Formats: sequence, structure tokens, C-alpha cells
Amino acid sequence: MALRTALKPLRKSSLLPIRAFSTELPRITERRPNETGHGGRASDAGVKVALFGATGFLGRYVSSGLGSNGTLTYIGTRGDEFAYRHLRPHHELGRAKFSYYSSRDKQSMADIIADADIVINLIGKYYDTKALENTDSFPFLNYKVSTSVWEANVEVPKMIAELCTEMQVDNLIHVSSAAAGNVDSASEWARSKAEGEKEVLKAYPWATIVRPTQMFGHEDKLLNLFAKMAERFPVIPLVDGGHALTQPVYVDDVARTINRIVDDPEMFEGRRVDCFGPQDYSYAELAKFVYDITEQEPTLSDVPAEVVKYGANVLQYEGNPMLTPDMVDLWTEDYLPEMTAEKYAAQKQLGKVFTMKDLGVEATPIEKMAFKYLYRFRKGGHFILAEGYH
Repeated sequence: MALRTALKPLRKSSLLPIRAFSTELPRITERRPNETGHGGRASDAGVKVALFGATGFLGRYVSSGLGSNGTLTYIGTRGDEFAYRHLRPHHELGRAKFSYYSSRDKQSMADIIADADIVINLIGKYYDTKALENTDSFPFLNYKVSTSVWEANVEVPKMIAELCTEMQVDNLIHVSSAAAGNVDSASEWARSKAEGEKEVLKAYPWATIVRPTQMFGHEDKLLNLFAKMAERFPVIPLVDGGHALTQPVYVDDVARTINRIVDDPEMFEGRRVDCFGPQDYSYAELAKFVYDITEQEPTLSDVPAEVVKYGANVLQYEGNPMLTPDMVDLWTEDYLPEMTAEKYAAQKQLGKVFTMKDLGVEATPIEKMAFKYLYRFRKGGHFILAEGYH
């Protein structure tokens, strides 16, 4: 790992004009002089990456991309072997190291970061993790918060950024959210994402911030949520009529963007990369789109946010909550990128906010991917439409 000079915090890369950037496949997929292997997964990319949050929705796609490019990856995990075993096939033998850490044990996180050239932080939560504890008074049980949204989205990223500065890590990529642009959001999650960005940049000013909009994909909590709710409830509430807008982005597009940044991290120091889909939709439109695919027939009802929260107050106690009161607050507001695609393209080079397109990643339309994982909610699956299977 290259050592920084005392003047490292005074980097000017974020103020310089953008130099030419290749939008071809990452260079590290190609075999280089004196490199072992055949290129790609079996090769040595010459890059060491520490990855936090790999077991999450976005994390598994980022992990796969790093493994495909021959990146030596140190993966931090808070779970046992069963929590991360699905990540093992992403990497060639000996190209990934899985290490246990606690977000409240600074040294355990430092051990993962120690040998890394680049640190990627994907850690985040949309609900407080709760556990039962005994009490002395009736009902003798109480829910205590073990990990809060604020801790996961603000305090942990801050600690990682401080460690990167202390340990002279070359580059830090912090994944935030487009919702962080609204610092006055009614959603605690959105406010915590904004505060997390602020703390990261305060501790590590040359960090690269990645801001995706809501992500969709096989394991998402957006399109799958509508389908799962229809399996459990005959009436689906649309928060304030479902009129708020969102511009979902395909999760693998975000992962590919992050891997492009890993390929040339110096270019993106102190910069922001916004990731968003090709079109915006209202939540009502998304619900109807999902049910067109799944052929479920729930009743869609216009329900005020405060009324939806009554149900969310109950559902939030599930182990992996389908809906929380804070999610209801989030769904009352537009969840969009800061600018339109035209305004992003019209930016001046100096201080430009990057988009996926600048990195050669074309946004995948939601219509292209949704059927691939929503058809399973149909009665009979996709075979019901073919003769001879029923």
C-alpha cells in the first residue's frame, strides 16, 4: 500500500478537468506483462480491496465483479460461514479472505483494512435491529435496539473513513443514496444517509461517493415487496395514493459502476457518481406493473401515510421487516436523482458529478429484468402460459 505524504488531504483531483476515461471493459480483466493466469478471474489484478457490506443486496453483485476481475478481496462479515458462503464462488481460490469483525470493535475493522489499496463501504440499514431482553416488571420482556439505523448509516461509515485516513489507504468508495440529497426528509433513513456522507467526507475528504436511487433486482425490496404483500394481504395500500416518484436502477448496473471506479480510483477522488434508471415511475405505476406480471389481483387502495403507519408499526417487529414506519415516510417523497439526464450531460467539466453513462454503463430498463424474477409469484409460474404443463 502506497504511503501518503502529509499533504495528501490537499489533493486537487476533484478540482481538475476530467481526463479521458476508457469506457471499455475494465483494464484489469486483461492480462498484463509479467502477470500470472489467463486474465480475468484467474489473474492477479494487482489491486487489493477491503469490502464491507458484501452480504447485502448490492454487496453480492460488487463481490462477483471484483472476483471476475481478479481482485484480491478482503471481505468483512459479522455472521458465520453460512452468512457468506454464497460469496465464495465469486472468487478464485486464494483470492478472497473472509474475516469476522464487529462494528463496535475498531481494531477488528482495522485488521480488514490493513493491507487494502481501496476500501468499499456498502454498510447500511433501513430498520433498527431489535432483540428481546428480560425486564423486572410486566410483561417481563422488552425490545431493545441492538443496531440502530443511525449507527449503521452514520457512525460505522465515519469509523471506516477515519481508519482509512489513519492507515493511509489510497482510496475509499462510500455508497450512499440519492435520498441523501434531501437533508430535510421526513425519513430518518434518508437523513442518516445524508449525515453519513457528511461524516465520511469530513474524515476522508477525497472519498468517492456513489449515490444510487432505489435498486431493483432478483433480491430487491421494491418490486418483490409489492408481490409479497399481495400474497399476504387482499388490499394493498398505496401511501398517499402512490403519487410520489422514483427512478429505480438495476442493482448490477450500480455494481458494474463501482467496479469501473475500482479500475481507476484516482480519477474519482473527491467526486460523486450518481446512479439512476432510464425512467421515473410513481409507486402506483410500479404496483400495477408488478401485478401485470404476477397476475395477482389485490385491491389497490389510496391510504393516507399516517394510516399506513398503523400497519407498519406492527410489521416492523418482523425479523426482516416488510414495512416500517420510516419506509412509509420515505414513500411519501420523490426518490429521484439530483438532476435530469440532460442536465447531467450539460455540466461543465470542472467539478462534474459523474453518472453511470460517463463510466460506460448503460441503465437497464426495469421492463427488461422484472419478469425474470417476478414470474415465480404467478400461480403455476411461467409454465401456466404454455400448453402441456397443466
